[in-house]
Amino acid sequence: MGKLLLLFVVFGSLSLATADAEELTPTAFLKPVLHDIQAVLEDESLQGNAHLVERRNKIMSLIKRGFDFREMSKRVLGKTWRQINDQERDNFTVLMTKFLENVYLGKLEGYSGKDVEFVAETVKGDRAQVTTLIENDNVKIPLHYIMNKTASGWMVYDINIEGVSLIKNYQEQFKSILRKDDYQGLVKVLEEKNRSFVLEAQ
Repeated sequence: MGKLLLLFVVFGSLSLATADAEELTPTAFLKPVLHDIQAVLEDESLQGNAHLVERRNKIMSLIKRGFDFREMSKRVLGKTWRQINDQERDNFTVLMTKFLENVYLGKLEGYSGKDVEFVAETVKGDRAQVTTLIENDNVKIPLHYIMNKTASGWMVYDINIEGVSLIKNYQEQFKSILRKDDYQGLVKVLEEKNRSFVLEAQ
């Protein structure tokens, strides 16, 4: 299993029914996530390609509650984010969210039944890192979740797996495209990637 296969394992629904969001720690936000995602992945009524769209919609609705795609999009684009207008920012966030859905959900759907161990939490002001361990082929892999404190509570905007940052990984890929084709070129690449995933799923 590749390093990035596990990226979305601990995203998902963050139940705030019994506590004020501001009082929950970063770990408390993440702990319910695995159970919610696993419930969808293991739901027998959602198995198979016939339920692909419904299953993925359910998973994405959970993921979006715990993962700040707009913050991730902003950080991935860097200075280019400051150079585009609000409408372009909204559009890029939609494209980036769909791109991640297409890239990772197919892998996530084949991954279930693994226990996540929460082992550490570091908080510095409005930033935090929650460290978990997940077993893969009898090896425990550390996953570090980088979070921002927002009005809705703690939200994940980056993940570091064995020294590999999701944000930095895409920053480098996108910088290469931006140098050749500018921002509109990057948009076209993401649009084409998303279209190709749709065709592959049919």
